[in-house]
Amino acid sequence: MNDDEFNAWNKKVIEEFRANGGRLVGQFADAPILLLYTKGRRSGKQFLNPLAYYADGDRYLVFASKGGADKHPDWYLNLVASPAAHIEVGTESFDVRVTELEGEERDRLYAAQSELMPNFAEYQAKTTRLIPVVALSRV
Repeated sequence: MNDDEFNAWNKKVIEEFRANGGRLVGQFADAPILLLYTKGRRSGKQFLNPLAYYADGDRYLVFASKGGADKHPDWYLNLVASPAAHIEVGTESFDVRVTELEGEERDRLYAAQSELMPNFAEYQAKTTRLIPVVALSRV
């Protein structure tokens, strides 16, 4: 999928998310999805990405898998550069503090996500990089 196709696909997911109070139908009907706003590390522009998440207490965990690509997704690099963001979950919208998880905590929670959504195990198997796990906590 090229960048234009990917952006068009993301736009459809975002529109569906908002039209249905944060729920999706079809391929992602049961997947917990949030919308992540980040600030471009070079451009300063605002970007919006729909991401699968794993609820961990009052934190929302997102996974920088990029489908198992060998490079990190831009949204992750933007969060590393500026560890504050905004999310929409269901019908709520709020600012979040960003924390990258490491070690046993990262491994345990990535495994939990992979159990719920087996494609995440496939993504990790496709790449030599360790896929980052990022916690988003309400400010």
